[in-house]
Amino acid sequence: MAKKKIVVLTGAGVSAESGISTFRDSDGLWENYNVEDVASIEGWYRDKALVLEFYNARRAQLPQVKPNQAHLAIASLEDDYDVTVVTQNVDNLHERAGSTRIIHLHGELTKVRPENVCNEMDGFSEAEVFDIGSDSVKVGDMAPNGAQLRPHIVWFGEAVPKIEAAIDAVEAADILLIVGTSLQVYPAAGLYRYAKADTPIYIIDPKDVPARDKRITHIKDVATKGMETFKKLLK
Repeated sequence: MAKKKIVVLTGAGVSAESGISTFRDSDGLWENYNVEDVASIEGWYRDKALVLEFYNARRAQLPQVKPNQAHLAIASLEDDYDVTVVTQNVDNLHERAGSTRIIHLHGELTKVRPENVCNEMDGFSEAEVFDIGSDSVKVGDMAPNGAQLRPHIVWFGEAVPKIEAAIDAVEAADILLIVGTSLQVYPAAGLYRYAKADTPIYIIDPKDVPARDKRITHIKDVATKGMETFKKLLK
């Protein structure tokens, strides 16, 4: 008998309990940087050194943090379900927790690419994307094709090439679980609307969420505690 499909949409709240700063926590700041300076394509063209410095610091932090019980609980769902994780997070904590099918909507922190590829012209090909772990990149570090290296991150002002794969996953889901996202950053915030009419939707978040749908069960708690509650509801 085929396993039921669970799609887990995750946001910054999942990684916050591991010590990773929540994106845009307050006043439009991220680790005391203006979001538009370090998370937009305009910011990249304006000051590449600043953007590279910011992501170098985020990358260097990754080995110091570990997956928390929420990441591990999500990974453990694979014991009984066919699970796809669709994450807005750019860290690698889902991978390190053991999840095996992950769609990174906003890119991956440990990866870089030439700044002139992975766009509409080449069909968003990731052929020249590669992993550098926690290493740094500076202005003047060139890819094999001669272009400046940039973080493999989807910034404001750029297309979200994996949104179609995420929509396909949500449309096929038997259960949709949303963890640690405020449902305010689009297009990810609208993904739950693609769930089938009879698909139950669970949202784990300590704050009120803007979604209004009779299918939604809101577990008003942090990710680690909320996952404990969710797993009990599955039984």
